Amino acid sequence: MRRLALSTTVLLLASGFTLPAEAHGCRSPRVPGAEHQMVACLAELTTTGTVASGHTNPSDYAGLTSAAMPQQSGVPGVQIDGYFPDSSRTNTNHGWNHDSQFVIRLPKKWNGGLVVAGSPGVRAQYANDKAISDWVLARGYAFAATDKGNTAVNFFTDGVRPGDAIVEWNHRTTQLTRAARAVVTQYYGRPAREVVAAGLSNGGYLVRWQLENHPELYTRGVDLEGTLWSADGPNLFTFLPPAIKGYEQQSPQAIVAAGFDPRSDFLWDFHYTVYWKLTQRIYAAELDPTYTGSEADYDYARRPAAQQAVRRIALTGKIGRPLVTIHGTLDSLLPITQDSDVYAAMVARAGRSRLLTYQRVEAGNHVDGLVDAYPDRLVPLVPLLQQAIRD
Repeated sequence: MRRLALSTTVLLLASGFTLPAEAHGCRSPRVPGAEHQMVACLAELTTTGTVASGHTNPSDYAGLTSAAMPQQSGVPGVQIDGYFPDSSRTNTNHGWNHDSQFVIRLPKKWNGGLVVAGSPGVRAQYANDKAISDWVLARGYAFAATDKGNTAVNFFTDGVRPGDAIVEWNHRTTQLTRAARAVVTQYYGRPAREVVAAGLSNGGYLVRWQLENHPELYTRGVDLEGTLWSADGPNLFTFLPPAIKGYEQQSPQAIVAAGFDPRSDFLWDFHYTVYWKLTQRIYAAELDPTYTGSEADYDYARRPAAQQAVRRIALTGKIGRPLVTIHGTLDSLLPITQDSDVYAAMVARAGRSRLLTYQRVEAGNHVDGLVDAYPDRLVPLVPLLQQAIRD
C-alpha cells in the first residue's frame, strides 16, 4: 500500500507527549488504551476530501461498492488515526507497519449516534470508508473502524494457536468500541445515545459476534452477508472445497450441490479465480495449519483439529440486541443457503427471533463492485446496509 500523506493540520500525539486541549481550532480527544494517535482537523471527513488529504487509503475499499453509489460530502470535523499496542506488523498504512490500527471520525454536526465497524475480508481500517463511513458521517453519526488486529492474505501468521488471528478480530472490535464510546463522550460532552455495530462479510461476522458476546456495548447491529462460523457446519470449509472441485471437474451440478444458486453461474469464473481457492487456502492456514493437501480435496468432517479451532470463533445465534441481516440470493462467495439462512435458524433456535430482521435480497452478490460489470443481472446491497443503519 502507498504510504499515506499527512496533512499539515495533523497533530501528533505519542505516548508521553501532552497536547493542549485546543489546537488549530479543534479539540484533541485522547483514545483510551492507544499506543499512538494522530489528530487532524479536516474540512472534509468523507472520501471527497480524505483521498486528497491522505486520510484514507483507496486500496482498502476498492471493489466493495458500485460506481453508481452517490458520493457524500460536506462533513467537517476531526479524524483520529492510531493504533493499540500489538506485536504484529501486517498493516502498512501510514508507513507504521503496525497492526491494530484504527480510525475515528467526529463530525462537527453530531446526531448523537456512533457507528463501529470492522474491516471486511482481510482488509485494513479504511475498507468501510465508501460503504459505511461516508454515508453515516453525512447523516451526523460519529464513526470508528478497526483493521481487526491483522491484515492481508498472510493474516494467519499472527498468533500461536489455530484461530488466534480471528479471535483477535473480535477482541479488537470490542476494544475499539469501548475506546470510541469514551472518545465521543470526551469530545461532545455527553455519551452516544445509540451505538450501532455495522459491517459486511467478515465485518458482518464481527457484528453477530459482538451482539452475542457484548450486547451491553451496542444498541443494535446491521450485518451484510456476515461470514458464518459454525463448528458443526456449514461454514466455508464445508462448501468451498466441493465448489472448487466441481469447477475444476466442470461439474455445475456439484457447485449447486455445495449450496450455490444455479442462476449465479455467470459469476463462478470470477469467484473461482479470485476468491474460492485463495479463501480456502488462507483460512485453512489459520484454522487447520497441519493440512497439506489441495483446496479441492479438503474434508472438514475428517479434520477434528479444525473443528476444535472453529469452536473458538463460532457463532451461537444468541444475539442480545436487535440485528438486521441482509444477504443476496446470488452471493457467490458465501451462498445464502449455507450462511444467513442458517444463521437465522440459529437465532430462532436460541429463542431470539424477535431481535432479528432478515432481508433476503434477490440478485444480490457478495460485493457490489460486480454490479458495474452486470448492471442488468445484479442489484447493489450496500444501499440497503446504509438504510438499515439509519433506521
